Amino acid sequence: MPVNFIPPTASEYIRVLPEILLTVGGTILMIVEGLAGERHRRGLAPMALAFLLLAFGGAVVAGMDPGPAFNNMLTVDGYATFFRLLVLIVGMLSVLISGSYLARENADSADYYALILFSLCGQSILASANELIMVFIGLEISSIATYVLAGFLRNDKRNNEAAIKYFLLGSFATAFLLYGVGWIYGVTGTTNLQEIHRFLTSSESVYSPLVVSACAAMMFVGFAFKVSAAPFQAWAPDVYQGAPAPVSAFMSAAPKAAAFAVFLRVYSIAFSGLTERWQPILWVSAMATMVIGNFAALRQDNIKRMLAYSSVAHAGYVMVAVVAHSEAGVAAAMFYLASYAFMNLGAFAIVTHYVGKGEQHVGINDMAGYARQQPLIAALFTWFLLSLIGVPLTGGFFGKFYVFKSAIDSNLIWLTVLGLLNSAVAAYYYLRIIVVMYFHEPTDETGAAGPVPAGVRLALIGSAIGVLVLGVMPSAVLEFANRSAMLSR
Repeated sequence: MPVNFIPPTASEYIRVLPEILLTVGGTILMIVEGLAGERHRRGLAPMALAFLLLAFGGAVVAGMDPGPAFNNMLTVDGYATFFRLLVLIVGMLSVLISGSYLARENADSADYYALILFSLCGQSILASANELIMVFIGLEISSIATYVLAGFLRNDKRNNEAAIKYFLLGSFATAFLLYGVGWIYGVTGTTNLQEIHRFLTSSESVYSPLVVSACAAMMFVGFAFKVSAAPFQAWAPDVYQGAPAPVSAFMSAAPKAAAFAVFLRVYSIAFSGLTERWQPILWVSAMATMVIGNFAALRQDNIKRMLAYSSVAHAGYVMVAVVAHSEAGVAAAMFYLASYAFMNLGAFAIVTHYVGKGEQHVGINDMAGYARQQPLIAALFTWFLLSLIGVPLTGGFFGKFYVFKSAIDSNLIWLTVLGLLNSAVAAYYYLRIIVVMYFHEPTDETGAAGPVPAGVRLALIGSAIGVLVLGVMPSAVLEFANRSAMLSR
């Protein structure tokens, strides 16, 4: 049967404006470096920031005209707009902290910034994907660019190891996801999320619940890997430790936020009729993710590796909101991911500065007496660490509060209790850094105490303001998240 081609309308092109601008920007960056030569490398970061600001504006414009695009493969709504804006903000902060690092490592290149933009393009597609094939395409665009970023310093064996591990394990997880997509298409005859939901909840449909459950389980493998949820979190510590520090910062926030965006959309729409089957599995995964992340972080002396396990634990907190399977849970996950992005990028920005050339000062004890050398930076680091703990008046406090409240409202009492106990455990390894900075004497191994580059300063100011605003005035972001949390089925 011939398929009638319906050309896209102008509104549909506007709805993918961020992706268009990011793709054009990444392409232009690579062309400009080839034409201009090495003399103009200092202008690469500002040019990347300019394209990110344009894409941010494009996301705002697209959000003003919500609706489907390209035969309902993409859906631009408040939910998609929220995550588009979030990953673009993470991209801007990552570019700001990358410039001085790349210059220090003699690796400043347009390829780096182009890969950031291409990865963000894939993440923007994930945020608005309404079709499992688009989920796969967005995931691969984001992942392939991030694989290359993890090994960007080609002469550094740590980077090479991180990239290979990330690529091999990521490909393995993606194969499970794609196999699940193929199975669910075989069962339902569609890859559209709403159509899958209608098929699985229709009384006239005939299918095997066991096969559909297997589909959901295989797709869970792919999503759990991307968000570093147990039992598929083993890659995160090695990759975060081996990758360049700005790339670790980027990976800990943007790809994770986009993966959670599509994770929530798929399970809240397509598989919402099978809640009783997948909810217990996610319950166990959320609990294990929190426990593994926090207790493993207790034993780490490498600060990048500690922040990697911390990132695993925070994925567990977001998983609690996913398990809640409610609009309040979706809104709580959105708010938590926003607050986590600011506090974690702020912490990584400081790590990026003080590790020095070749990342020689990555030990926690290398920060001994750091507060005496850089009192303002140490104070900001303390602020970010307190937010990661969940101290009141920080974004992290309200993030955890809303997550656990949504869990209680869904009668997940034991999961909430375990989450609170894990938060108490996490306080130890965060406070350990503060103690080392303020109460230990400086040593020859203490990290760089030189002037903080302008880009890092801007990233720190932006992150600190974000943590403060979300901690003192969370209502604006939470109200937007609540309005956006109603995912159409």
